[in-house]
Amino acid sequence: MLIDTTPIESPLRALGPLTFHQVRRTPDEGLFNSLLAQYHYLGYQQPVGEHLKFLVVAAHRPVACFAWGSAPGALGPRDRFIGWSAAARHRHRHLLAYNSRYLLLPWVRVRFLASHLLSRMATRLPQEWQRVYGHPIYFLETFVDPTRFRGTCYRAANWIVLGRTRGVGHRAQSDRPTRPIKEVLGYPLTPEFRDRLTDGEPARVG
Repeated sequence: MLIDTTPIESPLRALGPLTFHQVRRTPDEGLFNSLLAQYHYLGYQQPVGEHLKFLVVAAHRPVACFAWGSAPGALGPRDRFIGWSAAARHRHRHLLAYNSRYLLLPWVRVRFLASHLLSRMATRLPQEWQRVYGHPIYFLETFVDPTRFRGTCYRAANWIVLGRTRGVGHRAQSDRPTRPIKEVLGYPLTPEFRDRLTDGEPARVG
């Protein structure tokens, strides 16, 4: 499918209505996958488990893609921030969603659009997750590679920097980093997120 790559350059308020289409298992899923494969530096990877895909459109043209999936297992900075035990994490990890890909298409040059879309997404995603999977989500998370990005749009959308990964895979034979070290960012969807995710256990925040 041919994509119009004519630059989109305007103030945010002049861009017009922005619509969020959940495209998993729809005719537009192939377009979504191809956009990530071609324009995201990590390419496209088929998610496993619960996941949703959103295509953001302005004036009938795609401007952004969001891929959301199941949250990783043990993740030190996030686990300390939430304050949950290993048992609580095992019970409630499905109540988190992981932003595995966020792509603002390279010909879209609209100031403040990236953080605006993140804020809109945080409102839309819980509703769609509940509709598709029949359960709520209370917390969002993502990784940012600090050698490539500053995560400015996430910070502007009030995401919280939780810390950094150790760069050690869960099957590693030693504590020596074998993977890129990433910043971990999180976004609580409700002020009561800790109570919802810990079953009211005393918070282990540190």
